[in-house]
Amino acid sequence: MVPSELEQAMEILMFTFHKYAGDKNYMSKEDLHKMMDKEFGEFLKNQNDALAVDKIMKDLDQCRDGRVNFHSYFSLIAGLTIACNDYYSKNMKSRK
Repeated sequence: MVPSELEQAMEILMFTFHKYAGDKNYMSKEDLHKMMDKEFGEFLKNQNDALAVDKIMKDLDQCRDGRVNFHSYFSLIAGLTIACNDYYSKNMKSRK
């Protein structure tokens, strides 16, 4: 049976986390920076804040141990998806 598009999207989100986290099951600040550069390059280009990744890391590092676990990573993805949906709903949907 072929996975649905949504199942494929979930798989991509999960595998992307593990690609940057590696065997340690968390992302360090450096891992997060690599992931943001590679996966969200356009988003970062549109930020007027050179410290955007540092601020994101601070928000995601709930235990203050320099680690971003899968739950925090997924919160980032959810937040960015919500922001994209809000933009789409306000600016793009009416153009179709």
